[in-house]
Amino acid sequence: MRRETIDVPTADGVADAYLTMPDEGVHPGVLFVMDAIGLRPRIEEMADRIAARGFVVLAPNTLYRAGRAPVFPLPDLKDADNRAAFIAQVRPLIGELTAGVVAADGDAYLGALSERASPGPVAITGYCMGGRVGWHIARSHPGRVAALASFHGGNLAVADDPESPHRSAGAFDAELYFAHADQDHSMTAEQIELLEQALDETGLRYRSEVYDGAAHGWTMSDTAVYDEAATERHFEELFALLDRTIAAPAD
Repeated sequence: MRRETIDVPTADGVADAYLTMPDEGVHPGVLFVMDAIGLRPRIEEMADRIAARGFVVLAPNTLYRAGRAPVFPLPDLKDADNRAAFIAQVRPLIGELTAGVVAADGDAYLGALSERASPGPVAITGYCMGGRVGWHIARSHPGRVAALASFHGGNLAVADDPESPHRSAGAFDAELYFAHADQDHSMTAEQIELLEQALDETGLRYRSEVYDGAAHGWTMSDTAVYDEAATERHFEELFALLDRTIAAPAD
């Protein structure tokens, strides 16, 4: 595997990003949109696993405006109180990622990915806040994104939010997959229903399901909410989506 940290110029500065890919050959691209905790070894591990399947994976520090990763010193995230306090510290930075800001950043991220991946559309996989960020990147770049996966994504359908992702469901030209956390205050059963109603009206191909018993953030093995079985299911669903939408056909 080839791994490196690269700098991605954006309209507002420079985003540091983790890039990983197989040693040889040209491969389709996957944009990995991190959770609020940020770029760290766990994100690199997950990106490496995707890359090992034959993809070029770029994981940008979407909070780069506040500094290079780690934006804040990381506490012991397996302590639930530490994790909650850390997310509270980061929340103002998340609020700065408006739909317009994310769309502009996405253009830079996709450009950097296209320089290293094979020609053709890419896929996006997003985690926690990365589900919402990934949505805004995908819907603002129709034709460039063939698939979007969101895992324990939050705030994807908020009725009183004019920038709520569900309002732009008709802007997609991609296959979508949503794996929701169980009993998630940031993506309630009512919000899931609102999201699915919006998607049903578009005729898009999508799946939306709740992972029973899996808490918000379940893929992150450096936190107290990690769920190994749900994480393996996540990889199975993600790889199936990538194989359907962007993987090169077998000879």
